[in-house]
Amino acid sequence: MAHVAEPQFRLAGPADAEAVAQLHADSWRRHYRGAYSDAFLDGDVVADRLAVWTDRLREPDPRRCTILAENGGLLGFAHTLFNDDPAWGALLDNLHVADGHRRRGIGSRLLALTAEGVVARPESTGLHVWVLEQNVDAQAFYETRGGSREGRDLVSPPGGIVSRLAGSPAKLRYAWPEPGALLERAGATTNGA
Repeated sequence: MAHVAEPQFRLAGPADAEAVAQLHADSWRRHYRGAYSDAFLDGDVVADRLAVWTDRLREPDPRRCTILAENGGLLGFAHTLFNDDPAWGALLDNLHVADGHRRRGIGSRLLALTAEGVVARPESTGLHVWVLEQNVDAQAFYETRGGSREGRDLVSPPGGIVSRLAGSPAKLRYAWPEPGALLERAGATTNGA
C-alpha cells in the first residue's frame, strides 16, 4: 500500500482566496441544497464566495483566523472570528472539507487547531458554530466532538440577498463553553498553524 502524506496545516493568505472560494462553493453546492436556492448555487455562488474570501484574506486581521489543510492542494479550511459574541465567544464561521477527503480526520484537526487559537487568547469565553438544520452530517460531527446544541435561528441570506434562500431555512447553534476540551479530545498541537 502506498504511503499517503499527512496534510499540512497553515494560516491562509491573500493568494489562497481563489482555492478557498472554490472549495467553499463546492461544499455549499453539495450540502446546502434546499436551504439556498438552486439558482444561486448553480450560478453566482463561486463569484459570491470569491468576493468574500478576497476581502477576508486581503490582509492579516488579529480578530479572525483562517486555517488551511493541504496535501498537494486544498483539502479543507476553518475560519474563526474571535470574540464574536459576549456570551458564546468565538464563532467558527466556516469549516469545510473537500469532497473525497471527509472522514479522514481533517475536520477534527481543523476544529482542534481552531480551539487552540481560541484558548490562546486571554479573553476567550467559548466557541460556537451555526449548522444548517438540514445538515445532519455536520450536526453529528459537532456532537461527536462534544458540542452541545444551544439554540435555533433563521439563516441570513448570503450577501443579504433574500432570493438566494430557498424558503426560510433554520440553523442550529453548537457550543463549547470550554474549548480546551476539544484539545484534550484531539491531543492537538499547533503543527505550524
